Amino acid sequence: MAASVAAAAARLRRAIRRSPSWRGLRALSSEASPTQAAAVRDAFLSFFRDRHGHRLVPSASVRPRGDPSLLFVNAGMNQFKPIFLGTVDPRSEMAGFRRVANSQKCVRAGGRHSDLEDVGRDLSHHTFFEMLGNWAFGGEYFKEEACSMAWELLTQVYGIPEDRLWVSYFGGDPKAGLGPDLESRDIWLNLGVPASRVLSFGPEENFWEMGDTGPCGPCTEIHYDLASGAGAPQLVELWNLVFMQHNREADGSLQPLPQRHVDTGMGLERLVAVLQGRRSTYDTDLFSPLLDAIHQGCGAPPYSGRVGAADEGRTDTAYRVVADHIRTLSVCIADGVSPGMSGAPLVLRRILRRAVRFSTEVLRAPPGFLGSLVPAVVETLGDAYPELRRSSAQIASLVSEDEAAFLASLQRGRRVIERTLKRLGPSDVFPAEVAWSLSLSGNLGLPLDLVELMLEEKGVPLDTAGLERLAQEEAQHRALQAEPVQEQGLRLDVHALGELQRRGVPPTDDSPKYSYSLRPGGGYEFSACEAQVLQLYTEDGTAVASVGDGQRCGLLLDKTNFYAEQGGQASDRGYLVLMGQQDVLFPVARAQVCGGYILHEVAAPECLKVGDQVQLHVDEAWRLSCMEKHTAIHLLNWALRQALGPGTEQRGSHLNPERLRFDVATQAPLTPEQLRTVEGAVQKAVGRDEAVYMEEVALARTAHVPGLRSLDEVYPDPVRVVSVGVPVAHALDPASQAALQTSVELCCGTHLLRTGAIGDLVIVGERQLVKGITRLLAVTGEQAQQAREVGQSLAQEVEAAAARLSQGSQDVAEAHRLSKDIGRLTDAVDTATMPQWQRRELQATLKALQRRANTAIRKLEMGQAAQKTQELLQRHTEGPLIVDTVSAESLSVLVKVVRQLCKQAPSTSVLLLSPQPLGQVLCACQVAQSATPAFTAEAWALAVCSHMGGKAWGSRVVAQGTGSTADLEAALSTARAYALSQL
Repeated sequence: MAASVAAAAARLRRAIRRSPSWRGLRALSSEASPTQAAAVRDAFLSFFRDRHGHRLVPSASVRPRGDPSLLFVNAGMNQFKPIFLGTVDPRSEMAGFRRVANSQKCVRAGGRHSDLEDVGRDLSHHTFFEMLGNWAFGGEYFKEEACSMAWELLTQVYGIPEDRLWVSYFGGDPKAGLGPDLESRDIWLNLGVPASRVLSFGPEENFWEMGDTGPCGPCTEIHYDLASGAGAPQLVELWNLVFMQHNREADGSLQPLPQRHVDTGMGLERLVAVLQGRRSTYDTDLFSPLLDAIHQGCGAPPYSGRVGAADEGRTDTAYRVVADHIRTLSVCIADGVSPGMSGAPLVLRRILRRAVRFSTEVLRAPPGFLGSLVPAVVETLGDAYPELRRSSAQIASLVSEDEAAFLASLQRGRRVIERTLKRLGPSDVFPAEVAWSLSLSGNLGLPLDLVELMLEEKGVPLDTAGLERLAQEEAQHRALQAEPVQEQGLRLDVHALGELQRRGVPPTDDSPKYSYSLRPGGGYEFSACEAQVLQLYTEDGTAVASVGDGQRCGLLLDKTNFYAEQGGQASDRGYLVLMGQQDVLFPVARAQVCGGYILHEVAAPECLKVGDQVQLHVDEAWRLSCMEKHTAIHLLNWALRQALGPGTEQRGSHLNPERLRFDVATQAPLTPEQLRTVEGAVQKAVGRDEAVYMEEVALARTAHVPGLRSLDEVYPDPVRVVSVGVPVAHALDPASQAALQTSVELCCGTHLLRTGAIGDLVIVGERQLVKGITRLLAVTGEQAQQAREVGQSLAQEVEAAAARLSQGSQDVAEAHRLSKDIGRLTDAVDTATMPQWQRRELQATLKALQRRANTAIRKLEMGQAAQKTQELLQRHTEGPLIVDTVSAESLSVLVKVVRQLCKQAPSTSVLLLSPQPLGQVLCACQVAQSATPAFTAEAWALAVCSHMGGKAWGSRVVAQGTGSTADLEAALSTARAYALSQL
């Protein structure tokens, strides 16, 4: 019976995990009003603090600190990783943690653990949630105490009936050599849980791992029965208790952890639903104020909790999407993650745009609606997380601004889809190129999942294979952008240029590329540009009068607002539309300068012909990222001169939205202190949020200005001057000396209007191209902040390793572990994206630490070898041969013992075996000089190790090897017999 219940529960639990329904949930009590979520959270924290002496620690930011493997903090344990990994700085506050508890803000969207696509479709998924957790570090307590505390809290404090709770434990994994966790099973039985409600599962369900390597262990889960005994159990997980007692090694094996830890996690939203007797997490007071605010703000019918086919018009789905997403947006923005171009900011941008679509298309909400919901989020979460109150105005402003920009894109995208559908046959798929042009990776910034959903609603399949191809091409393009190479695109040859000049076609007017301004709220507004098609070219450069049907072509216009790649700045990308026909997008992949003409590389989904009037739109996020990098390069150039002297000259640069590259002539490689000084100077300029002035002036006016920076190239006349913090007229006044005090350069690139938008700059790479020229790589904004966090995290790990080394150890195995840890840390520092000055300092420190660690190992091994040598000499007082076993923790120690024996007994040949865990045997030998050349150490070791199924290597005098055997006596007999046959 128990087995059948377990099997049924397993099936139900897996189904519920995929799509939790919460149907059938009955209130715990019909007498008292439901416990408020804030009280549930407070009760958890108070329970562990007051009853069990836990220290309450605040929630970490949802921005992972120094952990590039995560987009967002997605579990309560993330901030404690240094403890689990043993890398915590022994002088830090965290090193003193023994038993702690908290409520952690978590986001699961993007990356391996993402619930984004499921939000709204059911009654329980969320991208933002709160994780209640308690931890015990270093064996402060373990399984019995953790289970007892959890049972006490759920049954005595929260009052959940015991007969509604089931538990599961780890049933073992024969493949990994792990037996069942009977200790946890017996603890639950002793706490009074009936055996029929104690279920065992395998590693997929009840064995938790941090990653491919690292701490791991069995877990036990507490489940709530939604059915309350009425029919088959309907189990939903409430609380997961993880017992970290193993470490997954790089070879896949499991080793015991030096210190055991307890890591538990319980979702607040699900717990509150249980305690409030609600059928859904969305029916709790964590969401009801938000759902009410949505109803009041958009006028849609009240939320009624319907799902699937019952949710006509998907109104309730939209309620859930908007409520969840505005919580996620608010928490992330308050923690410093804003919608952006890549990584976590890009995921957040998708979340915002998904919320906008559901609010406008389904709920018919007015513009600015999402921003108006921020106060409701603050009402429910602001007391627990005060940063939400402090940032509420900023959150609302940013959300509203991005919402307005997306609404314009959404309307145009809808028109593009409708027009495209009219041209498709009944069995046609929606073209991948059109979907891509609508997407975040294309021009309008619509998340691809939304494009697919819009098509799904209309019953039209999407060309997914084509999308995958385009995604691969985009990935390859970005890889090339990271280290640009000369890319052959559409170009005008000398004949085409001559023909244009013969016809009197003037060079392209690209002055509209500078037509942008700052909005009052701080965002940038980029003006569209209206132009006329002057000429079209096929891919082979042939001039044609028209193109269409998806052709890739070159487009020449009388004017453009696209920045063509030059001066080291990547080309703009974007799209154009025909005037009067706004629903057909012609994607523009890039623009290039050819003899004064700007050639646009365009894909033409429909007919485009000479003489057409078009409107051009740049990809604003792409352009803004380039502007940030270009202004940052100017500040970097100025800061290098300040740090290294006025003779420092730029030798080249390149920038794209991801990062910037700067080549500089230097007398010698930059020191870590110089790199740090340069970064500090840029940071100060960014922090002052100085105005950036740009003006075209006669080239002659720039000829004799002290400090004015320019490259050895031909400049146009008039020439554009970019000055930071000082108006151009004042900067060009020779008497002002302003160009010596700030960045003033000749430059045709596009720049920020104020330096503050750069956010930060970090030099993350440095190498010598040739003698006297150094290449610097740098990142800005969010990437720069992440680089600093990674650097700080690694610095703490290095300090912790130094502290461990200073403490000393008399254990050879521990000394070897420390040496390996230093080696792994060296590899991490070498490859991490982090401040280069800090990398160089840490590399020097680690090199010294490695030398000290190796010296310590040698001393310990020599001492250990000397002791074992004396023991063996006492056992073997005479004779030409010593063949024996000895305990040694490594081949290095074993070889040292052999050498010392032969030194003290020169006429004796020695072979020693050392058994190791798991049946491995180490072998080392040395042959007396008097016994050679007939008797060689290499052959001796090979004979013995081959007998043990292993291998050997060495020389005529000294050799070593390994093998595996359970019969050491047989191996020793083989060694003696071989030696006697040779002597």
